[in-house]
Amino acid sequence: MGLFPIFVKLQGRLVVVIGGGSIAAGKIPGLFEAGAKVRVIAPQINAQIADWVGASKIEWHCKEFASRDLEGAQIVIAGTSIASVNAAVFHEAEERGIFCNAVDDIAHCRFYYGAIVQRGDLQIAISTNGKSPALAQRLRKELERQYPDDYSRWLDSLGVEREELRASSNDFEENKSILHRLASDEAYRRYLRSQGRASASGCADGRAAGKVYLVGAGPGDPELLTVKAARLLREADIVLHDSLVSAEILALISPLAEVIDVGKRAGRKLLTQDEINSLLVSYAQTRTIVVRLKGGDPSLFGRVAEELAALRNAGVKFEVVAGVSAALGAAAAAGISLTDRRVASQVLFSTFSRSPEHGGLNWSALTADTTLVLYMPGPDYREVAARLQNSGLPSDLPCVLVSRATTNQQQIRWTSVGRLATEENLPAPTLFIVGRVAAHEVSEIGKSFWNTRQEEIQISRESII
Repeated sequence: MGLFPIFVKLQGRLVVVIGGGSIAAGKIPGLFEAGAKVRVIAPQINAQIADWVGASKIEWHCKEFASRDLEGAQIVIAGTSIASVNAAVFHEAEERGIFCNAVDDIAHCRFYYGAIVQRGDLQIAISTNGKSPALAQRLRKELERQYPDDYSRWLDSLGVEREELRASSNDFEENKSILHRLASDEAYRRYLRSQGRASASGCADGRAAGKVYLVGAGPGDPELLTVKAARLLREADIVLHDSLVSAEILALISPLAEVIDVGKRAGRKLLTQDEINSLLVSYAQTRTIVVRLKGGDPSLFGRVAEELAALRNAGVKFEVVAGVSAALGAAAAAGISLTDRRVASQVLFSTFSRSPEHGGLNWSALTADTTLVLYMPGPDYREVAARLQNSGLPSDLPCVLVSRATTNQQQIRWTSVGRLATEENLPAPTLFIVGRVAAHEVSEIGKSFWNTRQEEIQISRESII
């Protein structure tokens, strides 16, 4: 059954509350705010209601409920702990055509109390049709963050501007257009600046009031997110993410948050790094929680140093939230140890760069017991193979290619440096793990464990769905 949402003026109207305990007391403060005349019917009352009686804020009839107690009432609240009494109140109210709310009793409610966000004359009411008051409360808290106290004063100024406009112009369409511009998000930010505030919770000296979190999204599996990263995605006001962050992780972002893809795909940059830096600084002025979501761990090949420098220079508060690196995710997917003490004693994390300004990468110092993890190999595997061999790596040195590690699209290919040139390209992001740890005989036990783990994860996901 659908509900018709309305806001009712109760100033001076009689509202009868049946019950004198904590259940009834919890429903009374909102009636005070609406200016209602409140009458309590109960043989006994608790200390809170007694204080209101003593302050002449409510009228108390010390008695059991009777049908005549509803005479003159506009609304009635059945707030006793006895279900039969609440039901009797509801049925009597129905007979008289009075709207009744029996607290926590859906079957005996003609209306519900909504979860309310109040900022002066701005009210946002949330209803779940009685199905989940807990959800309504959670949404209320999220909206309270989104619409801070400044909205009360801003709304007052909008009301003044509306009346002035109506008095000076009779052009309905033009007035409508102006009023919508006055109520825009940009107009709200201008209002805050005119009041000497950088944001709703900002500082008068103009410093950024929000905080930027540079969060590691891990290699792709949402179950590999840290607890802190998952919480920040739920609480974020805005998220700026890399293009290759998995859809499953993006789905965890709060539906109230603005989401912006600022990444790079197939060599095409959506935004320059300087533009991303500027956005982070700018959004920290108007948002409380700004999340910069990066694949893997932010500190590994994520240009986090440039973003941190921009935030420091602008005086913006920030925090780096570590994530599972793509290298570790790929190694886990392949079932190998990057530092297997039988064949490897050190690891080199590197990227395959063909940019002339950065010069060639020097892998000639690699020893036989070094594991090379190669990020962003690009589409030309022949060039990668040639550069590796020119650096002195033998053609029979094992190499494992891991594409989209830990996701449902994961692919693993076992090869060698020499055969790499003939391998078919895998979807990005792909990592190469080069070294003796990538040999089949070393990794067989690990691969068996990983395949079992993947089956367990799939069964777990299916059970949740």
